[in-house]
Amino acid sequence: MDLSKIMAISGKSGLFKIVSQSRGSIIVESLADGKKMPVFATHRSSVLEDISMFTNTEDVPLKEVLWSIYQKEDGKALSIDLKAEGDHLKEYFETILPDYDQERVYASDIKKLFVWYNLLLEHDLISEPIAEENEEEKTESGETEAKEVTSEEAPKTKATQKAAPKKAPAKKAKKDDNTDQ
Repeated sequence: MDLSKIMAISGKSGLFKIVSQSRGSIIVESLADGKKMPVFATHRSSVLEDISMFTNTEDVPLKEVLWSIYQKEDGKALSIDLKAEGDHLKEYFETILPDYDQERVYASDIKKLFVWYNLLLEHDLISEPIAEENEEEKTESGETEAKEVTSEEAPKTKATQKAAPKKAPAKKAKKDDNTDQ
């Protein structure tokens, strides 16, 4: 699951996919309605890859929490009503992440997480995080080996054998001839 291209922007509902960069902003597209807009440095925004949930032991990355919800729901939308009472949302969330920090994780955070889950599921952006990391490691090691082989086997051309261009000789400083005095 690659959450490095998905953003949450403070003051804007929903999630946004990073489309491109411009000189002073990032261009994002809303996952909800597909509208594009610029996001400037003054906006408070976070990439989902950097978000984690507080627990009593250590913080859990958001992608792991989303994967837990996905497994619990068998890859379907949430079975819980998002307009339910905060206590009901917390009870349900406790089945997903039992040791979450109940003092620092609010019902509004849980509701937002559930809305994000449904949005990401709609756009087929949820997958197992562990398998993806293993694939990335394989790809990186494969690319490294391929680069080493090609650089060793590459025939030397005249361009690679050519020496660096000669520098122009430095101009000699004029000597002050003080012999006349």
